[in-house]
Amino acid sequence: MTAHDNPTPQELVASLLTLLDVKDHGGDRFQGSRKIGGVGRVFGGQVIGQALASAERTVADDRPVHSLHAYFLRGGNEDHEIEFKVERDLDGGSFSNRRIVASQLGTPILNMVASFQRREEGFHHAEPMPQVEGPDGLTPEAELRQRHAENLPEQLRNRLLRPRPIELRPLNPDQYLNRKPGDPVANTWFRSAAALPDDPRIHRAVLAYASDMTLIGTATLPHDISSADENLMMASLDHALWFHDDFRADEWMLYACDSPWAGRARGFARGRIYSHDGRLLASVAQEGLMRKIESKRA
Repeated sequence: MTAHDNPTPQELVASLLTLLDVKDHGGDRFQGSRKIGGVGRVFGGQVIGQALASAERTVADDRPVHSLHAYFLRGGNEDHEIEFKVERDLDGGSFSNRRIVASQLGTPILNMVASFQRREEGFHHAEPMPQVEGPDGLTPEAELRQRHAENLPEQLRNRLLRPRPIELRPLNPDQYLNRKPGDPVANTWFRSAAALPDDPRIHRAVLAYASDMTLIGTATLPHDISSADENLMMASLDHALWFHDDFRADEWMLYACDSPWAGRARGFARGRIYSHDGRLLASVAQEGLMRKIESKRA
């Protein structure tokens, strides 16, 4: 990415692809780059995307990933690169399984297991896509953030206004920025901000990266809180992603999220990802910490 303050969509996506293009150090050890200009905590979707990219380097191309399950152990630090160690637990007739540990300075920050399957035919059914407005008439989230920026503390304002490589267009743009309790349901169209290469592994890594966006925030919607509150501590605890169908991450997809439960300082959210023409592409589940900071517990 260039050094100016307003990178183009192409520059943003090029930076994302650099993040996801892990370096192979041999012995099933890989290294994920730091985010250019990154400050503070590493975005969880980045660690998941890099872990998946590392695991896919050890599996045959005819076995695409069909699921991953990750636990966030510690917050990653943008000051350091991330090391990934992959264990080849299984290479069977149809399935392969990999364990991945992500570490910084020798300390684990994420554990993940990913499963890969050779393509085969089978029975099929799928939950239909919600009947919602398409993306073309919706306001991009970046514009919505600009409108509300003046009401936010400076540190949070700078973080929220940072350009992103994923374009988001929410169906209900006020959900995450107001404090009025409502139903724990959120629908958002998303895609990469610029075209991606044709390699399907890149599209899967980008989807894994984007699947950590908007999801756990759905658990705040029934409560008199906002994910922008300074006194609300939110952090992903675990993340599961199932890939169902082929897709391009540079074409519009609908992220349909809901939160069936919150309690005990945790919130749980589910997501379904659909293509523009209504195919169910992936399913996601995540639990996250939701705690008032004044509780001061570890």
